[in-house]
Amino acid sequence: MSSDATDTLATMGWSDAEADQIGPDDAALTPARIASVHRRNVASFTAGGPLTLVADPGVSTGTFAVGDWVLCDAGAAHLVRRLDRRSLLQRGAEHRTGQRQLIAANLDTLFIVTSCNADFNVARLERYLALAHDADIAPAILLTKADQTDDAADYLAQAQALGDLPVLAINAKGGNVAEVLSPWCGPGRTVALVGSSGVGKTTLANALTGRTDETQDIREDDARGRHTTTRRSLHALPTGGWLIDTPGMRGLAVADVTAGIDATFPEISALTDACRFRDCLHEGEPGCAVQAAVDAGLIDAARVARYRKLRAEDAQSTENTAATHARKRRAAKSGKPPSRRR
Repeated sequence: MSSDATDTLATMGWSDAEADQIGPDDAALTPARIASVHRRNVASFTAGGPLTLVADPGVSTGTFAVGDWVLCDAGAAHLVRRLDRRSLLQRGAEHRTGQRQLIAANLDTLFIVTSCNADFNVARLERYLALAHDADIAPAILLTKADQTDDAADYLAQAQALGDLPVLAINAKGGNVAEVLSPWCGPGRTVALVGSSGVGKTTLANALTGRTDETQDIREDDARGRHTTTRRSLHALPTGGWLIDTPGMRGLAVADVTAGIDATFPEISALTDACRFRDCLHEGEPGCAVQAAVDAGLIDAARVARYRKLRAEDAQSTENTAATHARKRRAAKSGKPPSRRR
């Protein structure tokens, strides 16, 4: 690979983690980064420009995520193999298939966008944080529409109480969006925007990329909007970074993210080993260190309740996913299609 191509790849987010996966047998292959995933092919960027790739028959494009690095035969537009990911943001598994939904790969920062209105929901923000922490992606919360409320300080305080992370009140339509977010959007860095429809993600994406995509109005009763972005996609930023734009997500199931939940609630998870019982649910069992901290006013009881809910959902979803995969393995051995439980 020429030095010019290597320099170009570096501006696309290529790092030593990807370079270390390249061997002598890969000399004729071209690195590419997936920009969008379609039913029969994937769009990608290479050092030489955009390229649409087709995988081998039987390989589902659903196994690839926007932001993935792959190796391809550029002349044949053939996707050969995917490189190991540095990070992968995904949400809870679909019940029948047991497959988790891939959102974005190889992210450096996750911008969690919410607005200072009825969309603001602490429990939903904690779910996003759990997914980010589990994927080892640095999160930041962006509060939009602060200029449209008299309670902006309260929204800001609630978000700041969720942990040691950047929380920014930002005017999505202001002229300084790119400047405010530039510390996270430098050359070779990849960020993603996630949040509900109607919170201003498209407006922020336009400000960061220079695009002029149309936005949609929100309903006044619940502050929800219609989907402006309908597909995850990777975009170059004038700062040299990269943005993964995502559709609005209302359902945000968790599965197999215990570490991420514990990292989101560090003041609670730090006490669990001090409970008398190893399987303590923190619901009034004797010797519960978490409940003792609540009684002493050291931990918010509502936050403990949300922690318990997330841990219970995660455990159930993880168990369901494992059962689904077990049924599929048994079916594969027997040659029969897996049964569908209702």
